[in-house]
Amino acid sequence: MSTNTTSASAATNASAERRLKELGINLPRPPTPLGAYVEAVRSGNLLFLSGTLPVEGGVPRFLGRIGAELSIEDGRRATRLAALNALALAREHLGSLDRVTRVVRLGVSLVTTPEFREHPKVADAASELLVSVFGADKTSTRLVFGMASLPVGVCVVLESIFEIGEAVPPL
Repeated sequence: MSTNTTSASAATNASAERRLKELGINLPRPPTPLGAYVEAVRSGNLLFLSGTLPVEGGVPRFLGRIGAELSIEDGRRATRLAALNALALAREHLGSLDRVTRVVRLGVSLVTTPEFREHPKVADAASELLVSVFGADKTSTRLVFGMASLPVGVCVVLESIFEIGEAVPPL
């Protein structure tokens, strides 16, 4: 086996919690609902998360439209922050991200100008983060929308569905 294959295999076998540490990622405090709903529901072996926003310390960040007030890079940072909040929620509800056996689906809603066409590039920030935490073998399907507005003026909302197992793999 080549070194690259061995490294990729080792990365795939690493636990999500260990990868977070190796990447120097400290998850934020999980966000709280902005309305009359719950942040997560488990049904069978699936964990459905409500839309997560780019909120930091309870304060919405990255307000405006991508392609106008916000750049593609701003949109990517907002999308990554929303994904970090999703990971924090998943950990809160599961006890450990090591219980995630697959990222099933990402739904990425973006507020953009009508002319904006780089939706995949912005949404990739969430996908790339999740691949770095869970491994390329757990890459999700994805749906990306552009729209006129989102709650509290943020530029992105991320919906996530995770497949989960019962046992936590050893570190």
